[in-house]
Amino acid sequence: MSRSDDIRANLAAVESRIAAACQRAERKREDVLLVAVTKVFPASDVEAAIVAGVTNVGENKVQEARDKKPLVTSSATWHLIGHLQSNKAKDAVRLFDVIQTVDSVDLATKISRHAESAGKTQDVLLQVNAGNEEQKSGVDAKDVAALAKSVAALPSMRVAGIMAIPPAGEAETMRPYFRDLKKLRDDLGLEHVSMGMTDDFEVAIEEGSTIVRIGRAIFGSRA
Repeated sequence: MSRSDDIRANLAAVESRIAAACQRAERKREDVLLVAVTKVFPASDVEAAIVAGVTNVGENKVQEARDKKPLVTSSATWHLIGHLQSNKAKDAVRLFDVIQTVDSVDLATKISRHAESAGKTQDVLLQVNAGNEEQKSGVDAKDVAALAKSVAALPSMRVAGIMAIPPAGEAETMRPYFRDLKKLRDDLGLEHVSMGMTDDFEVAIEEGSTIVRIGRAIFGSRA
C-alpha cells in the first residue's frame, strides 16, 4: 500500500469513528470539524490528506508551516494549534486562517495589528488551561470571558471559540473537562469548542466538541 493509500484508509477509519460518535450523541456529522494535524509530517503527506478529503490542516509551529505550506498545492484551511510567540504573530497572520491559541490581550493586540495591515479578518480561538497546569499555555477558565470581550473589541479580529488540551489521562477521565469546556463555550455564546485528539476525540464529540484535532490516527506515529 502506498503512503497516499495508507493516509486515505486511515482517514476513512477516523471519519467512520467521528460519524459513530456523532450518532451516539444525536448530533449531525457536519457539526464537527476535523483538523488533520500534520506536525513533523512532510508536505507530501499534507497533500495526500487534502486529496483524500481533508479540508482543514493543523500545524503546531509557525516556522514549520512557513517551510511546508508553499510546497502544498491543494487548498485547505490552515489552523495554528501550537503556542504562538508574539514575535511570530506577523507570520502567523500571513500563514494561518485560524489561530487557535490566543491566551492574552498582548498577543491578540499584535495579531490584530498585523491582520489589519494585511487587510484580513483573523479568526481566533482562545486557549483555556482546562487543568490549571503550570507547564501548559492558556488562560484560566474564570478569566476567559474578560479576554473574549477584550479580543472581540480589537480591529480585524473574530473570536470564533475556545480550545483546550485537558490534563493527560484515559479518554473517559477527560469527560468532565470536555463537559465544562462545552458549558464555557455556551456561556460565552461562541461558535466553536476545539477539544479532542487521537486518544479521546470520540468522548470529546459526545460531550459537544465542534473541532477535533487528529494527527496520529491519520498519519501514524511521529517517531
